[in-house]
Amino acid sequence: MFVRRIAIALASRPSLFIAGTASLAGVISILTAALLYEMRSDAMLRAQEFSENITLILERDIARNIETYDLSLQAVVDAVHNPHVMGLPPEIRQLVLFDRSSAARDLGSLLVANAQGSVFADSRAVPPRSVFVGDRDYFAAQKTAKDVGLFISKPFLPRVGGEGLTVGLSRRLNDVDGKFSGIVVGTLRVSYYTHLFEGVNVGAAGTIALSGLDGTLYASWSSDSRIVPTKPSPVFAENAKILTVVATSEHDGVERLLTSRRIEGYPLAVTVGLPTQDIYRNWRYRAMVIGSIVATLNVLLLAASVFFAEQLRKRFEMERQLETLANTDGLTGLATRRAFDAAFDSEWRRANRTQQPLGVLMIDVDEFKQYNDHYGHAAGDVALRMISRCILDNARRPGDIAGRYGGEEFCVVLPSTDQTGTLRMAEKIRGAIEAKGEPHAFSRHGRVTVSIGAYVYSGDALGMETTQDCLSRADEYLYAAKSAGRNCVMSSRPNQMAPNAKSDILLAVN
Repeated sequence: MFVRRIAIALASRPSLFIAGTASLAGVISILTAALLYEMRSDAMLRAQEFSENITLILERDIARNIETYDLSLQAVVDAVHNPHVMGLPPEIRQLVLFDRSSAARDLGSLLVANAQGSVFADSRAVPPRSVFVGDRDYFAAQKTAKDVGLFISKPFLPRVGGEGLTVGLSRRLNDVDGKFSGIVVGTLRVSYYTHLFEGVNVGAAGTIALSGLDGTLYASWSSDSRIVPTKPSPVFAENAKILTVVATSEHDGVERLLTSRRIEGYPLAVTVGLPTQDIYRNWRYRAMVIGSIVATLNVLLLAASVFFAEQLRKRFEMERQLETLANTDGLTGLATRRAFDAAFDSEWRRANRTQQPLGVLMIDVDEFKQYNDHYGHAAGDVALRMISRCILDNARRPGDIAGRYGGEEFCVVLPSTDQTGTLRMAEKIRGAIEAKGEPHAFSRHGRVTVSIGAYVYSGDALGMETTQDCLSRADEYLYAAKSAGRNCVMSSRPNQMAPNAKSDILLAVN
């Protein structure tokens, strides 16, 4: 029953069905959008994890390389402080000061300079090449501070060797009094880092850069030679190890996920830049496919809803028409006997609940058989339609019920209508039919007329248990009207309306 009511409501208002389907499509779209957003976030999260792993690998490799080179520097410092080593012949001292690792690829020269900046030991030449390093930042830093430790210089071009862009790593030399006596410096070609970065796949527009915490760019690499990574300038919070941001490059306008990791123990950071276009490429494809499928399904769903709503509307309209045909007499347009009985029963129950009077009219066409025999059934049908119009024109309140009760019998129920109102309505109907002046050769009145029996049921009347009792009383007064000469209204006296007042009949109108 509940489902049927919903179906009837949707069928009677197709827009509700379409609106409901549109709402469903909207919910599906929202859920799809939420899913796609979650997938997009997952893509960024995976890219962030990937870049963090790459920077971790690079950070450990770079730190290990610097640490190894620093151990070589410390060995040279220890040897220089040893007077026995420094007293050896130059060729033998060269072998003691500098091991074979200093000749590895991408490693530059190891130099030992005095307090004035003049080189007196060179890993690449005996005797040493004439080189002055007193104006270099790695020399000045060691000269001005005792506890610098390992100092990493800014990139520079060496004065000898043609080694390309180089970074200097220096350590301080002290005399026996702890005063500055020179430095040991080792150079590391920037190409070492570019070779290291080349082995990492970060996409066509991805970048890798090594920089100082002050923003100095040491080395950078991209698989696309047209892309020159700019210095990332990471700003690390105190004790922070890693920094991740999404930023757009001023050089090429590409938006990248930048992950910078501080190199443990050194004022350096390695940064990996992954283009967000690459990060979201697979997601965009999936989003396009899923979005297209959902959009297509939503369109089909809406189209189907429009189609089914129209089918429901047509079915509802057809059922309503069938119901109308089943409840409406095809000739007169009045309620059928079945529909009338159902409506009468409902009004009778209401009268009992509200204690309101209920008027009942039983109407019969006078001498109708003779009329049909003389004028034909077609003319008889015309007369019946004329009579039904007169009934409907007068009994037209929302609660009034008019039905065809038999061949030429009609019945009218008048809710909340007392004796006076019921008789007045009966007379209006009778008079309207008579006024039509439809000829009737076999009627004493010369025209088509009706006789009406009127009965008023009181909601608190005793002994009246069914609607059939009301109809029987009205029918009794109808026959009294016919006996009284037809074309009149008959009813009980106003002060005798009880069910047992059968013999007290009043000629109301003639």
